[in-house]
Amino acid sequence: MTKAEIVNEISNKTGIEKNAVQTIVEAFMSSVKASLSEDENVYLRGFGSFIVKERAEKTARNISKKQTIVIPAHKIPAFKPCKTFMNSVKKIK
Repeated sequence: MTKAEIVNEISNKTGIEKNAVQTIVEAFMSSVKASLSEDENVYLRGFGSFIVKERAEKTARNISKKQTIVIPAHKIPAFKPCKTFMNSVKKIK
C-alpha cells in the first residue's frame, strides 16, 4: 500500500478532503522522523513503536578488492509492532 492509497482510504472513511488528509499524514511522518533523529522513540498504543536501534561496530570484507573494512557503530530507525498487531498479521486470536 502506498502513501497515496493510505490518503485515499482515510479520505473515503472519514469524509475529509484528500489534500487535508495528505497534509496530516505528511505531518505525522515528519514528526516521527524528527523524534527519531533526536533519539526519542515514538510509542503508538495498540499499533507499535518507532525506535532507534544502535548497531555495533563490525568488520566487513570487500571481496572484489580483497580488503577488510571497519563499519563504525551507527544508529538506525526500526519499527516494533505491538503484540495485538503481530497477532492480527499472523491471524492468531
